[in-house]
Amino acid sequence: MRPREFDHDEVLRIAFDQFWRKGVRGASLSDIARASGVQRGSLYNAFGSKEALFLQAYERYAGDYLLALQKTLATGSLRKRLTSFFDLTITNFRSGSPPRGCPTTRGLMELGAVEGEGLDEDAREAFANLISRIAALVQDALEAGAARGEFSGDPAAAALHIITVTRGLAVLERAFDEEPQLRKIAAHTIDLVLGKGGR
Repeated sequence: MRPREFDHDEVLRIAFDQFWRKGVRGASLSDIARASGVQRGSLYNAFGSKEALFLQAYERYAGDYLLALQKTLATGSLRKRLTSFFDLTITNFRSGSPPRGCPTTRGLMELGAVEGEGLDEDAREAFANLISRIAALVQDALEAGAARGEFSGDPAAAALHIITVTRGLAVLERAFDEEPQLRKIAAHTIDLVLGKGGR
């Protein structure tokens, strides 16, 4: 078997950028081949389909994003951790020029959008898995905060509330393109969860 003639990880990075900017339906293997300098046929041979390439690229993104979130939620007071969590979340979907939005929310909106052209069940599971893992990290931070006396509510319910707000922020960012408003909503959410005087 001949070795692959391209850097697998670099192709996944470039492919994900194309999917993030254009959506899964909007990005073509030709676009990805052109951007990565790899033959279209080589992409088919390596990944099998555009959807399979997307899933591998998304898995790579999800792993990197979860590592960044773990670091973000690891230090400081609970208020500082949650503020840093929202900062990272907002910065993530405001990245790019123009801003690319949230890849998970965008992907979820493409599910079943057009019969036979939407993403399949594997993609839905990948999106749901990332959201669940983010919620678990937030819940862990809330539980640790509760142990330090910084939080007295239900960590699971509060984590779900916070994750729901991030999905709403992703949609509002697409609609209004107003980052200060997104940060104001994030700060208000933290106040609701911790109380205005909460640490």
